[in-house]
Amino acid sequence: MRGKISSLTTNGYSNFIIIIKPGSYMNNIKRVSLLLGLSIICLAFTYKPTQDHPIWGFSKDHISSEYLLEHRFDSYLNRKDMMKWLQFMASQPNGDGSPHDSINAAYVAQKMNKWGWDAKIVKYYVLFPTPREQELELVAPTHYKAKLREPSFKQVPVTYHRNHELPPYNAFSADGDVTGKLVYVNQGIPGDYDYLDKLGISVKGKIVIVRYGGSFRGVKAKLAYEHGAIGCIIYSDPKDDGYARGDVYPDGPWRPKYGVQRGSLLDITKYAGDPLTPGYAATKNAKRIPIKDAPTIMKIPVQPISYADALPLLKALGGPVAPASWRGALPITYHIGPGAAKVHLKLTFNWKLVTDFDTIAMIKGSEYPDQWVIRGNHRDGWVFGAEDPLSSLMAELGEAKAMGQLLKTGWRPKRTIIYCSWDGEEPGLFGSTEWVEQHAEELQKKGVAYINTDDSGRGFLSMGGSPVIQKMLNEVASDIKDPETNVSILRRDRLRMMVSGNSHAQNATELPVHPLGSGSDFTPFLQHIGISSMDLGFYGENYGGYYHSLYDTYDHYMRFGDPGFHYGVTLAESVGHSILRFADADIIPFGFRDFSNDLGKYVDQLKKQNDVMRKDIKNHNKLVSLHAYKTIANPSRPFVSPQKEDMIPKLNFSPLYEAVKNVKHYSALYDSLLANNLNNGTLSTKKAADINKQLIETDRALTYSKGLPGTPWFKHEIYATGPTTGYSVKTLPAIHIAMDAKKWTVAQQQIPVVAGVLNHFADELQNAVNELK
Repeated sequence: MRGKISSLTTNGYSNFIIIIKPGSYMNNIKRVSLLLGLSIICLAFTYKPTQDHPIWGFSKDHISSEYLLEHRFDSYLNRKDMMKWLQFMASQPNGDGSPHDSINAAYVAQKMNKWGWDAKIVKYYVLFPTPREQELELVAPTHYKAKLREPSFKQVPVTYHRNHELPPYNAFSADGDVTGKLVYVNQGIPGDYDYLDKLGISVKGKIVIVRYGGSFRGVKAKLAYEHGAIGCIIYSDPKDDGYARGDVYPDGPWRPKYGVQRGSLLDITKYAGDPLTPGYAATKNAKRIPIKDAPTIMKIPVQPISYADALPLLKALGGPVAPASWRGALPITYHIGPGAAKVHLKLTFNWKLVTDFDTIAMIKGSEYPDQWVIRGNHRDGWVFGAEDPLSSLMAELGEAKAMGQLLKTGWRPKRTIIYCSWDGEEPGLFGSTEWVEQHAEELQKKGVAYINTDDSGRGFLSMGGSPVIQKMLNEVASDIKDPETNVSILRRDRLRMMVSGNSHAQNATELPVHPLGSGSDFTPFLQHIGISSMDLGFYGENYGGYYHSLYDTYDHYMRFGDPGFHYGVTLAESVGHSILRFADADIIPFGFRDFSNDLGKYVDQLKKQNDVMRKDIKNHNKLVSLHAYKTIANPSRPFVSPQKEDMIPKLNFSPLYEAVKNVKHYSALYDSLLANNLNNGTLSTKKAADINKQLIETDRALTYSKGLPGTPWFKHEIYATGPTTGYSVKTLPAIHIAMDAKKWTVAQQQIPVVAGVLNHFADELQNAVNELK
């Protein structure tokens, strides 16, 4: 019998088809082994990248070897491994401080060490309150006692594994025993309270009920407190996450009637991490501030509930009928209140320190050991956490095993690669923040980039991050196939954007990355110490219903999240290729032209916002003078006539425009010179090393040592979260946040500060340009 090797070339590399003719079993085995070995040798000689597809940051002499490395990496990824790991790690409740959480930390460390990494477990000691007493009841005009629990389902046996389960609650709610009239405030965002003001309805001394959506839950509770409420109830409406969206679990993916979304209320818009050790690591003997003095802990009792428990409360409300945009899908007429509805809420908590276990694994770089490429995903969930966060952690483990296989072939990365499995993300980004705070000085010297994932499923690639990595990410996404359609994940996302009416997507050379706010473990890296970060995941064809509930199970994920775990492998390819390129590039693959263009847009947006606000106030005051609001109001409904507002000054943005012009000049020059050097092969080893050092300095130049006004922990002057936006980003936040709060003097004072930061960034970029010359 003779074997035959056929070569089929696709996408710039060769696939080999081995044809075996009948013969003896043992002879066939020997021949197959020989032929497979020969095919691998042939691949090393015949593999060629697409000739017109350079890789940003790599000289032309190194492109072919990089493509070959990534191809080998992909061949080591195994979705069955990932599914097996997921089933084990999601087999028991996995909340912060639980026994299975620590077991999973050791499980990850053991595997990483087995695969050739240097892995260890790092401990932090953080405040994490858990419920002691939970009571919620309607006491007037009728009586109803809320169940506040999620039932197990016989179709999903794992839901009976309730030992160490964190029950439905909001971490960092205050203790409290309060009784008051009930008011429905829709999503509890600033505009909703503005509407209540027009109706003359105050929540002072009352308990509010809000529905999830529109903002981070902590913002809902904080605004309720700031408006005088004595308690807050948060529920999931079936319009947003329940039977109005589709079949409910376990028959379908959506939230069942007693499903509850847990979650933390910690105000991470002030600072992330352990609330008792602001700005420094929560080590065993760290000095801790008193709980009562911690500014990120909520001041009123807050309880999440299901829509089954919410229905009797909302049904009891009187007062005005809620506007159409406030109405959900429950079978009632939605009223605002207060009316006769009165509720009693009692919550007490165990305010204790728990031990967080971060698993940190390293492969030391062969040429630049003091340049670190860091990748992380958290490990703790609210209960089983199969999708959030373990689905993406399985991709990270798959990448780690594949890189371990590469090590066996003799490969070592040029730069040090650090893989992190964070603990305590759900309560407040604990594991990542404490590690960053402990190693801040070293990270500022050595950190090249941080790559984050959190959860993922079927669908389209979501690319978040610093625009300096936009070019590299687009190149990575153009090389990876979507498992459902066999087109590149970049093309599929482009077509999705075109179908949705985004005309820019059709003609743009690159798809944009969206800027990062907060809500996951990139926050301390990007916004506290200024390391360029990215956040990746696949979304759009997976389903809701599981989020922060008992039902985020392996069963739910494999049926509705990512059946077959095909997108888990695709995520591992996407992140893995990004890591390999950061680790092995001749020049750190930052591109600055995209960033400078975005800066110009950010300044334009602020100027437009200032102009629109000035125009709106002028028009508002004119209508007040004409008694227009009062005249057109329905006299049969409550109405409070608005008052005139102070005129808004015209801000002077010229220093910002000059600074952006400076950044654009050196950004274009750098990108052009780097492309020429890479294409011509004129980069010496010494020159490349000098440029890389300069690029790390450039990255840090976007931070300001004094931090943002009122929130000095946040030091990045381009991206941060806002005090009333929660996870959402505010670009040029020192100015943007001040404008939102109508603090015009602060806004004008911050313009030259931000301009100074941008000019400093341009100076650092000029130094990189000089190195390239």
